[in-house]
Amino acid sequence: MQQSTIKNCYYVLYLFMIGLFLGILIVNVGYDAWIKDGSLLGTDMIVRLKNSVPDSGGLFDYIVKHRLFTVCMLGLLATTIIGLPAVCGYICYIGLAAGCLLSVAVIRYGIRGLLLMAAGIFPQGILLIPSYIALFVWAVSVNRMLYSKNPYKEYYIRYSRQVYLTKGLQIIGIVAVVIMGCLLESYVNPKMLHFILKIF
Repeated sequence: MQQSTIKNCYYVLYLFMIGLFLGILIVNVGYDAWIKDGSLLGTDMIVRLKNSVPDSGGLFDYIVKHRLFTVCMLGLLATTIIGLPAVCGYICYIGLAAGCLLSVAVIRYGIRGLLLMAAGIFPQGILLIPSYIALFVWAVSVNRMLYSKNPYKEYYIRYSRQVYLTKGLQIIGIVAVVIMGCLLESYVNPKMLHFILKIF
């Protein structure tokens, strides 16, 4: 089972990298639509970000609802027959979005674009990235225990009570870390982002 968890981590990384590569490719192939005619991370958007003063409480409510909805949906989908494709698709989607944003930022601003992307995920990324990886691995392992053949099925049947307890505690821990990450994203990240935006 420990070897299976390590393999699942590798699968998550592979799927994310596939999505990241596709995102970079899409932006470079569709350069005119994304850069010349697109407004993503354009001057107007940067100016609005500079002048924005977000309400941290309202931002936290919005972010935590969004994050917990994702956790709940993936957790529920993991218990269904379509859980594995859904989780894999979502991992690729996150990689795709990251690739698109990273490409646009670097093409527009060069090294400053990398700093902008880093500021956009710091410090909440320290908690959210590991928690999302743990969520994906958790979802894949649950789905395999429920629907795959040996050794997952035999392990699940033999130790079902312990498995329920372990998986329940794991998802509670993941939710707790996600909420802490949302607090950082709402109350600390806006200050970091405004600091980096001074160089634009």
